[in-house]
Amino acid sequence: MGTMPEAHPHLILNNFKSKLGDRTANILKHLFPMPKPDTKRIITFANQSDYISFRHHIYEKHGGPKSLELKEIGPRFEMRLYQIKLGTVDQTEAQNEWVLKPYMNTTKKRKFIGD
Repeated sequence: MGTMPEAHPHLILNNFKSKLGDRTANILKHLFPMPKPDTKRIITFANQSDYISFRHHIYEKHGGPKSLELKEIGPRFEMRLYQIKLGTVDQTEAQNEWVLKPYMNTTKKRKFIGD
């Protein structure tokens, strides 16, 4: 498979439509620096039923301008938002901006981040 590219990736953020989804997308977006226009590395965060899927791809152009080949190169995992704290990680007394409460009766039916 080779080595992992070190170029800054382009980000695809899919289905973050609520206010909490916008906040989550903003946090994920600021984890990565701005990519250069010629970067061929792509990271996708796709929300489906409040589970965020992470995918890592590179693309290569073959032939014409509409011919692309997408290769998955990195780890693949699912995340679920647990809490958002105001402040930095090293602050112990940071306030909670949002916390998942899984034991409420309506939590299983409700979608917090997107559709």
